[in-house]
Amino acid sequence: MKEQIKKLLRMVAHSLIGLSVKTRAGRYLLNQMLGAAMERVREVSHGNLKLRLAAPNSLCDWRASTFSTKEPETLEWIDSIPENSVLWDVGANIGLYSVYAAKKRGCLVWAFEPSVFNLELLARNIYENDLTGKICIVPLALSDSLGASKMRMTTTEWGGALSTFGQDFGWDGAAIRQVFEFQTVGLSMEDAMQRLAIPQPDYIKMDVDGLEHFILKGGVSVLRGIEGMLIEVNDDFYEQAEQCRKLLSESGLILKEKRHSDIIGNSTAGFQNCYNQIWIRA
Repeated sequence: MKEQIKKLLRMVAHSLIGLSVKTRAGRYLLNQMLGAAMERVREVSHGNLKLRLAAPNSLCDWRASTFSTKEPETLEWIDSIPENSVLWDVGANIGLYSVYAAKKRGCLVWAFEPSVFNLELLARNIYENDLTGKICIVPLALSDSLGASKMRMTTTEWGGALSTFGQDFGWDGAAIRQVFEFQTVGLSMEDAMQRLAIPQPDYIKMDVDGLEHFILKGGVSVLRGIEGMLIEVNDDFYEQAEQCRKLLSESGLILKEKRHSDIIGNSTAGFQNCYNQIWIRA
């Protein structure tokens, strides 16, 4: 019933937009509505820290409202990072954790995010929190090698996730249900350092919905230089889980713990066995 109502509302919205674009007044009103949506900001408090987060749609609004509860283990991990560390946020999305790390710990953050639908919001969140001197956006996909390939996406929503680069499977290892694609350039972690002069990270946070093992494979020398890592792994996706364990262990890291919140644990969308793994230098 809920999905039927949503479908009906989408049809009504599309019809209204179709009518609006036929007149000058309608086009002006539509432009004003889109502008107002993109400028909408939610203030979020976590502990004694306040953040300003862009919330142009319901998904971004949900990300803001669940900031403290969706991944508390990620926030705690960031809290443990030494001040002024270099952090790579791989799969930054709209930048919630990049902003938190830069503002709370003074980290110098390199935010890797290839989604064209998330990049504007990532930039807005950095600007809204006065962190342009602390966070550098890298609008490229990380992979195991340098080259062009397709970015396949399951949604075109602002703040969307579950995309893939250079592969045809998603976060669970199954064929991805794409609705949009474009070709872009990807590179390995080693390429990022050698070709783009991005500094060696002290810590890495990685959440790329199923491609983690490919990215780790292309960054063995980088992994050997880090102090710790938080990486999302799906225990039900055996190839991903086993390859991540192997590559991180061979880099001299040990698994300290793996956790997820009740939001993830109680998910009805199949994410119950997805965990944030925390690895530390042995």
